[in-house]
Amino acid sequence: MDYKITLDMLTDKSVSVVKQGYAVIDGTQYAVGEPHRCAYVNSEHGRAEIEAELPAEYAQAVLAVWGDAPTVVEGVEE
Repeated sequence: MDYKITLDMLTDKSVSVVKQGYAVIDGTQYAVGEPHRCAYVNSEHGRAEIEAELPAEYAQAVLAVWGDAPTVVEGVEE
């Protein structure tokens, strides 16, 4: 099975990642199951999760938008 990953709603503070499984049957691609969505925030913990859980090219794309430092402090409401 192949997977497609979509970076959705990417801002300097967060990103929503959608992962969808696909099967190719006789040259036609079919979605398998429901898409899985996971949100990450631009905190120290969220940045570590992104690097651990996403393929490198997706993690690098998110971190390029997020910059070099976290913009969210976990446990602190704005």
